[in-house]
Amino acid sequence: MKLLEVKGLTKRFGGLTAIDSIDLTIDEGQIVSVIGPNGAGKTTFFNMISGLYPSDEGEIIFNGKKLNKLTPEKVASCRISRTFQNIRLFPEMLTVENIMVGMNINLSYGIKDIIFKTKKMKDAELSAYMEALKLLEYVGLEEKEKELAKSLPYGDQRRLEIARALALRPKLIMLDEPAAGLNPKETEEMKEFILKIRKDFGCSILLIEHDMKLVMGISDKIAVINYGVKIAEGKPDYIKTHKEVIKAYLGEESEEITA
Repeated sequence: MKLLEVKGLTKRFGGLTAIDSIDLTIDEGQIVSVIGPNGAGKTTFFNMISGLYPSDEGEIIFNGKKLNKLTPEKVASCRISRTFQNIRLFPEMLTVENIMVGMNINLSYGIKDIIFKTKKMKDAELSAYMEALKLLEYVGLEEKEKELAKSLPYGDQRRLEIARALALRPKLIMLDEPAAGLNPKETEEMKEFILKIRKDFGCSILLIEHDMKLVMGISDKIAVINYGVKIAEGKPDYIKTHKEVIKAYLGEESEEITA
C-alpha cells in the first residue's frame, strides 16, 4: 500500500532547476534510498518533502493527504520525521532533553497549563521523560542520560538524532546520510540499526546515503538523481549495473558500482 507518492516534483532557485519533475512512491514498510553524486539535489528533495522548501510544481501526497503547502511543523504532525546531513542537536541540552524536544508536537497541554504548572502539564512532562529514557536505551545511550549532547562522540550524536526522530513515532522517517563520518564498523552497526528500526517501529524509511555497501544491503528500492533529474529507479541489482548510474558515479569505463 502506498504511503508516500511524489508526482512531478519541481524546485527552482532563480534560473537553476534543482529538482526537475521527479516521481517516487514509497510503500508501507519499505526502505527506499535516494542516491546520486554530490550536488545532485538529494537534500533539496528531502527538504521539499519535509516542508522546508515549497515546491514550484508537482504533488507530495502522504497517507492520502497533500503536503505541498504545509509548514515543517504540520508535516511533522502527519508523523514524518527526519535527521540531517549535518547533525542538528541542541548541544547545551542533555541527551534526554534532546529527545523530549521531538515529542512536543504530541504533547496535549497549552499555555495556560504552562503558566499555572497544572497537573496535566506535569503528567505529560513525566510521560515524555519516561518515553525519552526508553528511546535512549533503544539507541544504546541509556548510561548517558545526564550528559550534554555536545559531549557525545560523533557516532553517538548520530544515534541521538535518530532517537529524537523516533520520538515522533513516525510512519516515515527520513535519514540524511546517517553513515556520514562513521568508520566501517560503525557503518555496519548503523545498517543493522536501520533494519531494526523498520522491524520494531513498522515505519517506512527514506534514505540518502553515499555508502554503497549500506545502500545495496538494506534498500528495497533505489532512486538515482543526477543534476536534479531522476535517471534510474529499481532494485539494488538493477541499479548497480545501470549504465547511466555508473556513468554519473564513475565515468564510462566501469561495468558496475561496487558495494
